[in-house]
Formats: sequence, C-alpha cells, structure tokens
Amino acid sequence: MKAKEIAALVGLAGLWGASFLFIRIASPAIGPFPTIQGRVTIASAALLIFILMFAKSTRWGMHWKQYMIIGALNAAIPFILIATASLHLHASILAIINSMTPLFTAVIAWKWMKEKLSVKKCFGILVGIVGVIILVGWSPLLITSEVIIAIIFSILSTVSYGFAGVYAKKAFNGVPPLSIAFGQQMGATLLLIPFTLLNLPPSSSALTTKVAFSVICLALLCTAIGYLLYFYLIANVGPTKTLSVTFLVPLFGMIWGIVFLNEQITLGMIAGLTVILSSVFLISDIRYNPKKEKTVVTLRS
Repeated sequence: MKAKEIAALVGLAGLWGASFLFIRIASPAIGPFPTIQGRVTIASAALLIFILMFAKSTRWGMHWKQYMIIGALNAAIPFILIATASLHLHASILAIINSMTPLFTAVIAWKWMKEKLSVKKCFGILVGIVGVIILVGWSPLLITSEVIIAIIFSILSTVSYGFAGVYAKKAFNGVPPLSIAFGQQMGATLLLIPFTLLNLPPSSSALTTKVAFSVICLALLCTAIGYLLYFYLIANVGPTKTLSVTFLVPLFGMIWGIVFLNEQITLGMIAGLTVILSSVFLISDIRYNPKKEKTVVTLRS
C-alpha cells in the first residue's frame, strides 16, 4: 500500500476505535437510545449530503425494505447493545470484544449460506471463546451480574454484525456501497425513533457540551467519515487488505481508553486481545490474490 493508503487504514482504525470512547462518554449520561439516535440520524444526514454533492442515488425507493433490515442488523441493534453494555464496561473491553465479529460471521455463513466451515475455522472459533474467557477473567472489572449481562450484550452485538454481513452479501448485489451506507443509517434512524421517544433523558441538563460533542464526533467522524475512508480503501487496495483494520481497531480502542478515560490495561486484557485476534486471523484466512480480488462490502461500523 502507498503511504496515503496506509494513513487511511490507520485513520479508519483510529476512528472506529474511538467510537467506543464516545459511546462510553455519552451513553451513561443521556442513555443508550438518545446516544445512538443521535449517531445514526446525524450520520445519515451527512451521508445524504455527500451523495447529493456528487449526484449519486440513494436508491431508497428500490431497496427501502432491505435498508430497514440492514439498518436493524448492522446499526440499530448492535449499536444499542454496545451503548447499553458501555454502562458497565470500559471502552477498551468493548473494543476488544467487538473484534470477534468475523468469528460469528463465519458461523452464520456456514449455517445460513452453507459455506464450508473448515477445521482451521472451527479451531479459530474455539480460540476466540478462550480469548473472551481470558479477557473477562483477568479484566480489572469486578464481576457482577450487571457486568456479565453487559458482556453478553457486547457479544450479541457481534452476532448481529455477523447476520448483517451475511444478509448484505445476499441482498445488495450491485448496489453502490455508499447508497447502502446511507440506507443503513436512515433505516436505523427510522427504527429507533419510537424507542428513543420512550427513553429520553429525564433532564436536559444531562446533555452537556462534552456529551453533545461525543455524539457529534460519533456520528460524523466514526460513522460518516469512517465509511468514506472504508470505501476509499475498498476501491484502492481491495477488501482483503482493508480487512486488516479488524486487527487495529481494538488497539486504538485501548489507546483512547487509556488516554482520555484513564482506563487500566492489564496483562490479562492484553492476553485476551492477543488470543482473540489470533482466532480472527484463523477465521479470516487472509490470503491476497490480486486476480481474485473483488469489491465486497462488509458493513461493519
């Protein structure tokens, strides 16, 4: 990769890693639903502006049902689960658990699309489970029922991402990725509105400058600009090399947690991260063949 492409990859990892930081700041203050409602609404507006600027089409009329489904699977459900988990988990732990998405994508693709689940991938799944056990068992958190539920929610978010990846592969053949990105965020926006209205913060004083800044950064930087960087990388270096962002996101999630939230990073967390990323490597089966490289969009954000 060229220097600007490496910079884009690192920038994307930094932005996606920062999403856990901003959620960790905003969600405990105003609640998971207002936090995520702000994220998807502002992001969808920003992506729409970008589409109109370049005279592209949203294709909403043709694919609105699919957009609503992918909006639920790849935004509304996992975002809310992560935001709820952030009430009890550190941003760094959220980022590490989130890196398990490829594991569940492989399992769902095997069950739903009858893709082959090799011995290597089965071993990778087992290694990933061990990694979570190490991460949770040696984390600095006091293991309470709330923390356990939060960990389950965080894992379930990666399951939802897995369903989203498989569904997108089946439902969006030939649809421009930027249109899918907008449709996903708009679908999530519409789906979350009634739930957000029922879960508004009790006082407007909860929306401090810091919280508002976090929600705006979450929407514009981590989501809208993050997608633009992702599509740039897909177009210029291909999906296989872009997949390496999976290994960088948890590292940045830990860095931002240390720098801005004074989170404690233990040897157990590092060990858990190492084991989980090893399992992701086994599952991903990364091999670069430029003759077979195709533009495939994995809608993880």
